[in-house]
Amino acid sequence: MELLGNLMLGAQVAIEPINLAYCFFGVFLGTVVGVLPGIGALAAISLLLPLTYHIPPTAAIIMLAGVYYGAQYGGSTASILLNLPGTPSSAVTCLDGYPMAKKGKAGVALFVTTIASLAGAMSGLILLTLFSPVIAEVGLKFGPAEFCSMMLLGLVAASSVSSGSAIKGLCMMVFGLLLGMVGTDVNSGVARFSFDVPELMDGINLVALAMGLFGIAEVVRCINSADTNQKPDKVTLRSMVPTSDEFKATIKPMIRGSALGSALGALPGVGPSIASFMSYAIEKKVAKDPSRFGKGAIEGITAPESANNAAAQTAFVPSLSLGIPGDAVMAVMLGALIIHGIQPGPMLISEQPGLFWGLVVSFGIGNIMLVILNLPTIGLWVALLRIPFSWMYPAIIVFVALGVYSVNNNVFDIYMVTGLGIMGYLMMVLKFEPAPLLLGYILGPMMEEYLRRAMLISRGDATIFLQRPISATLLAFTAVLLAWAFWSTLRNNLRAKEELDAIKQQQAT
Repeated sequence: MELLGNLMLGAQVAIEPINLAYCFFGVFLGTVVGVLPGIGALAAISLLLPLTYHIPPTAAIIMLAGVYYGAQYGGSTASILLNLPGTPSSAVTCLDGYPMAKKGKAGVALFVTTIASLAGAMSGLILLTLFSPVIAEVGLKFGPAEFCSMMLLGLVAASSVSSGSAIKGLCMMVFGLLLGMVGTDVNSGVARFSFDVPELMDGINLVALAMGLFGIAEVVRCINSADTNQKPDKVTLRSMVPTSDEFKATIKPMIRGSALGSALGALPGVGPSIASFMSYAIEKKVAKDPSRFGKGAIEGITAPESANNAAAQTAFVPSLSLGIPGDAVMAVMLGALIIHGIQPGPMLISEQPGLFWGLVVSFGIGNIMLVILNLPTIGLWVALLRIPFSWMYPAIIVFVALGVYSVNNNVFDIYMVTGLGIMGYLMMVLKFEPAPLLLGYILGPMMEEYLRRAMLISRGDATIFLQRPISATLLAFTAVLLAWAFWSTLRNNLRAKEELDAIKQQQAT
């Protein structure tokens, strides 16, 4: 009955005209961002951050969340039609989606991905509704030491489990922690790492950091690497209807993908991308004829799409219940809440029940909106992909400059976002992922605050982190992850050296 009452409260909040309008705007923009290759939800959410200063916090988080899970729907369109993933989690859809399009089954592939996305999102939404309050109740038993240890575990997990080198991910996380220390110390009032620059007294602008690392850097990367000459074929509504055999073949993969994505999405550092790839690998293993995969197997698009959409919903579980963002997108959204003076964590559900349950109900409304948007408007998204990228990217740069300037009306922020954009692109070239940096920047000040509280409570005794059982357990998991990160890096280096020696021997013979 309590759950029913909470959902009714959420429905009252979600159906308010302003929240419905921003929900529609968010999912629509998310679909557009997902369709356009290379932009991604993170860049779009970063661009929208200045807008959240001028709207109510509930409407703001509903809009940003709509962009996030809406991009999962749209990301498959470019993957199927152009073999260009609109989002990282849609990359695996290219493997079988594009071959289906070349066989004349593009409409069927687009229809199936939309239905699979809805199924995955709804299963993730059920898990979010049932388990967020339980996790929040457990979180109420946490003290400063436990929260500090959990944030450290979340940072290490997100850095070491992310794609690419685990050591590089950890380095970026530490760099983000250092950037989070820039500005005036709230306890002593002393300026730290500002180098006598007045504009840095309040710290590095979150909007400039996010826009630079993920907006400008992505645009430059796409200009250099994207194939802008491909043009998609026309897709009619009649060609989207699957046969009965094709529809039956999607049911079990849809269930498996939804279950896997729902479980993995709630883990910090995993996210939709890993969920979609793991779902594809499982389907290939359980298939009677694995050789079909990569040649247009409908299961190869159904399972990953349901998995990444389920993970997109359950990613909000640790973010809202514990205040621990699972990935960079969640970090930016938590930053938007903090901007409005709302502290994410176990008290969020009890202190802001309207916001939390309104957001949960808006997920269901937004996913229904997405189905209505995607099925009849496939032709619109195909036409959008025909816009020359040489027109699109300069417009994005202009919006970045306007957005970052509008926060403080300061030209210095434009210089900052330019420098951060250059740094972000160089990091991409050198294979350093920017996402752990942003996580470290967001969580750094919060982690420092909990560390100071814990040390004050213990009167400077650092063993408090080991004396409290929950904190000690979390630190043990952190140590295991760090050991795994160093071991995996060492193993990869040894393997690369062996392969290089083998090549040299072949050349010598």
